[in-house]
Amino acid sequence: MRNNIILRRYKTDDIFEMIDIWNEVVEEGIAFPQEECLNEETAKIFFESQSYCGVAEDEQTGKILGLYILHPNNVGRCGHICNASYAVLSNNRGKHIGEKLVLDCINQARRASFRILQFNAVVATNIHARHLYERIGFKQLGTIPNGFRMKNGKYEDICPYFIEL
Repeated sequence: MRNNIILRRYKTDDIFEMIDIWNEVVEEGIAFPQEECLNEETAKIFFESQSYCGVAEDEQTGKILGLYILHPNNVGRCGHICNASYAVLSNNRGKHIGEKLVLDCINQARRASFRILQFNAVVATNIHARHLYERIGFKQLGTIPNGFRMKNGKYEDICPYFIEL
């Protein structure tokens, strides 16, 4: 595991690197439901609208390697449930950055007084993410057949997950 990675709240100066990371996952078309890429204007609005945005920064280079967004999953009587999305640059995957992001997100969710972190649509074929979530203690709620349309038009099952905070 890389020890020179720090997790922190995003800053406005991070936006361009965050756009690159986010858009890479959107363009891959196999994990995020979004189909439209972010630009400078839409990214500022999007990231500012979240309850919290965290970034993984290489302390030696200052480069942003990954990010997450945290926000309510619902409103009112279900407003204590939050949702998050994670993205790591493809050339930095497999280095436990995603794990650091998820663990930091859990801590930030607790600080924000959320009681449950729920993932609505983990693509069944996203084995690495699913193994990570299960290792951390998330529980799978079931399977939704054909719940995610891949970039190539094929449908994949999705697996909702949750963890009590």
